[in-house]
Amino acid sequence: MTVPVRTLDDGAWISVNNARAVSNSDIWPLASYDFCDCDVAHVLCESFFDVSVHRDTIAVGAVGQCIDCGSQDTIDALPVGRVIDGEFHAFEAGALQAVNEPQS
Repeated sequence: MTVPVRTLDDGAWISVNNARAVSNSDIWPLASYDFCDCDVAHVLCESFFDVSVHRDTIAVGAVGQCIDCGSQDTIDALPVGRVIDGEFHAFEAGALQAVNEPQS
């Protein structure tokens, strides 16, 4: 089953199945990424520049800033959700990236 995914509104949203699904205004705690020197980088995504699908997982390329130390960088592939039986299930932004699971 094909599920269309794309960026919208100059990188402010990710569209899945032609509906706004993920906003760039969330803070993602990243423990397993080399984003900055913080043990857990709390990254505010400022813009999405790419969206990709690997098997059932949707990932975004994002520009962001750590709200703890102020470092700015890019993330090449931040998983934001899964497609299960043609339906998108978003990961909770506030969960540590290493333990993300779709919201019910």
